[in-house]
Amino acid sequence: MISLEDAVTARLESHGARFEVLIDPDAALAIKRGEFDGELEEVIAAEDVFEDASRGDRPAEADLEKAFETTDPLTIIPEVIKRGEIQITADQRREMQEQKRKSLINTIARNAVNPQMDNAPHPPERIERALEEAGFRVDPMETVENQVDEALEALRPVIPIRFDEVTIAVQVAADKAGSAQAQIRQYGDLEREEWQNDGSWVGVLTFPAGLQNDFYDMVNDVTSGQAETRVIKDKDDINTR
Repeated sequence: MISLEDAVTARLESHGARFEVLIDPDAALAIKRGEFDGELEEVIAAEDVFEDASRGDRPAEADLEKAFETTDPLTIIPEVIKRGEIQITADQRREMQEQKRKSLINTIARNAVNPQMDNAPHPPERIERALEEAGFRVDPMETVENQVDEALEALRPVIPIRFDEVTIAVQVAADKAGSAQAQIRQYGDLEREEWQNDGSWVGVLTFPAGLQNDFYDMVNDVTSGQAETRVIKDKDDINTR
């Protein structure tokens, strides 16, 4: 379950009665769109249906039966959300908007590069400033994923940007290869790996291009600087070298 502070109220008026439930805002939107595939118990603040959630008042069982043909809260809660309205306060709206703004910036920074600077990653701070300059406003009632394309369209007149992936070959020295390769291989899609005769390990990974600097920092850390990296420009080269 989630805390009451993190929950929003979904309200439905039906059959002359009012029904309210307390739920995570993103989960409520997913349920309303038919896209929720998680566990309901994990995203509600109370396994209960209220007449007035702020006072803790509960509707009569007869009203539940009349409106939903059941008194089971876990059956009723999704129905209240689907058929009703999601109520959020001004403070909740501001908090949701800020959380999604940060998530949107991080999502773009993870995947985006500057095509005019040899596909160098854009720092999150640059993305944030460019969104502000573009006047882009994050919709707190929409998922981050559904706002990425619109945000990119707003960013393109302000900064050169595109989403891309990068493929990087890494060679780790023999005395670090055993422990380091296990961490490196988890960073992206492992295209190829090979143990060399000298005991060193070579791996080729593909991951979002915006993560290049973080990747280099991670490799340097887990290998104590005993690694070499090379960007693979043409994926056809992966299995021919």
